[in-house]
Amino acid sequence: MKTTPFTEKHIALGAKMAEFAGYNMPISYSGINDEHATVRNNAGVFDVSHMGEFILKGNDALELVQRLTSNDAAKLTAGQAQYNCLPNNKGGIVDDLLVYCMEENKVYMLVVNAGNIDKDWKWISDHNDREVEMNNISDKTCLLAIQGPNASRILQSLTDKDILNLKYYTFVRGTFAGVDNVLISATGYTGAGGVEIYFEDKGEDAEKIWQAIFAAGAAQGIKPIGLGARDTLRLEMGFCLYGNDIDDTTSPLEAGLGWITKFTKDFTSKDIFEKQKAKGVSKKLVGFEMLEKGIARHDYVIKNFEGSIIGNVTSGTQSPSLGKAIGMGYVDSKYAVIGKEIYISIRNTLLKAKVVKIPFA
Repeated sequence: MKTTPFTEKHIALGAKMAEFAGYNMPISYSGINDEHATVRNNAGVFDVSHMGEFILKGNDALELVQRLTSNDAAKLTAGQAQYNCLPNNKGGIVDDLLVYCMEENKVYMLVVNAGNIDKDWKWISDHNDREVEMNNISDKTCLLAIQGPNASRILQSLTDKDILNLKYYTFVRGTFAGVDNVLISATGYTGAGGVEIYFEDKGEDAEKIWQAIFAAGAAQGIKPIGLGARDTLRLEMGFCLYGNDIDDTTSPLEAGLGWITKFTKDFTSKDIFEKQKAKGVSKKLVGFEMLEKGIARHDYVIKNFEGSIIGNVTSGTQSPSLGKAIGMGYVDSKYAVIGKEIYISIRNTLLKAKVVKIPFA
């Protein structure tokens, strides 16, 4: 298994470790419910250095990004980021990602999912016919997500950049904890506020930044957080997880991502998505809550009252914030109505659930 610059920290702190996307990652420290509550109510630190980062540079960098992604990156000015997706040529999704505008029209950073680094790199490289300079900096980039309502206030003392007033999906670069050229981004995968910080893995910088963050947040009760709580937090917000809720066979329109599918430009699978928009999709990703005791898990079958299969569960958990079981899944479009009753097949028993609005919390 691969490691991150913080793997030994997690082990020393007693984290429950497991393989994720080829990396030895912390799943939990004090327990998922406790860590979840820490992020929702205070601040927690996620090591997400396993994520991938590509730099695209050159006069045709924007053209390449525009041609391969569904959202409109031309709207980005330096210091802005954007949620986006890479459609394949069959109307599915290669990956979802963040696009950072480092220099307008010329330099962009793409942040991709850990399990898709090689796939995404090949996809973009194969379509790079304009000689855009591409650099895969994934292995030498550290990424920490400090999330929660108190996160920015805790970190403000570590930088001279104003991160307290950093607008959602914007970023700054500067010195952080005495380390130069740190990118501080008002993004995250929890819906709880906070920032993500990117920096090069060199010398003692990773150690320096880790220690500084926990020293700054000690009095406030900042904690390290594992991937278990990351999943419950993102699910409460209805954020898609690649490989679960979206993949090579699902379209952005089916997944409720029409808002990042812009038809004002040409891009891969645009014609397929235009037809879907005009005709309507046959299945839709919905949120649901269980009305009977049971937790829906990935790939469980969804049925209607008559017992006919109408879809499948993509994500499910017991929500720590709500105290009830929630989930997401694709259903035939006629069942994608708020309040509609559906049934989850759990161990050969049909348990009642209802479609609810996303986000859950």
